[in-house]
Amino acid sequence: MKEGNVLMSPVDNLERYLREIRGFPMLSAENEQELARRWRDRQDPEALRQLVGSHLRLAFKIARGYRGYGLPLGDLIAEGNLGLMQAATRFDPDRGFRFATYAVWWVRATIQEYILHNWSLVKIGTTAAQKKLFFNLRALKGRLEELEEGDLSPATVRGIATELEVPEAEVVEMNRRLGGDRSLNAMLAGESDTEWQDLLADDRPQQDEVLVRADELAWRRGLLEQGLAKLNPRERHILSERQLSENPRTLDDLSREYAISRERVRQIEARALEKLQKSVLQAANDAEAAAA
Repeated sequence: MKEGNVLMSPVDNLERYLREIRGFPMLSAENEQELARRWRDRQDPEALRQLVGSHLRLAFKIARGYRGYGLPLGDLIAEGNLGLMQAATRFDPDRGFRFATYAVWWVRATIQEYILHNWSLVKIGTTAAQKKLFFNLRALKGRLEELEEGDLSPATVRGIATELEVPEAEVVEMNRRLGGDRSLNAMLAGESDTEWQDLLADDRPQQDEVLVRADELAWRRGLLEQGLAKLNPRERHILSERQLSENPRTLDDLSREYAISRERVRQIEARALEKLQKSVLQAANDAEAAAA
């Protein structure tokens, strides 16, 4: 497998593949922006190869987290790489966030769709709630040390339902479907000391995920700052003092400062909050549209 086609080649030799993807250097923010613009504006294939290649390690780490579903790791990696390519074709470098922040969602979505179409549990498709359960129930059971076969305890069902914001009945049903398909305590084929539960994804964030979360937080803060900038000074100050301060000020305090009634302060706050919400929502919708 040559470096030139490592991006989309089948992963048939994992050790060799890992050596090759480590050959792609990590990109600085400036280099990443340059490559993204070269691809977007000139369709430069070398820019695409470098941009995607530098993130193959991210796709590999994400794919490795889905090993517990019984599908070949090489196939999961290939699907993750496909998600990277899809992200690269839609990425807008002018929006100000890193490519990894954008690409991680495409990688996960592509891998999850592959699993859903190939796992025996879900041949006929699932609802959004069932998908959420499907991809989180195993890890939650492992964290709660509920690895025995059979139904979950009522307390565990309630805890999982609350955390995932799904009905308790769906937790019970999905757990039974998972247990009917493959026990978490079953031994892997050809292995004498490895159980399925040993392949559950580690919930601890990896370095790339920490970076992604930090970038996403910075992006959201940027949306907030843009929205605040659209308010007039009085609206911005009142909203900040009432909603964004660690020690919010009272309506009485602000009414005395501006020599207006408490009701007028409340009206200004409500109007400013509505403007801010519309601004942030519009910016988020624009980002979602760009990703579609």
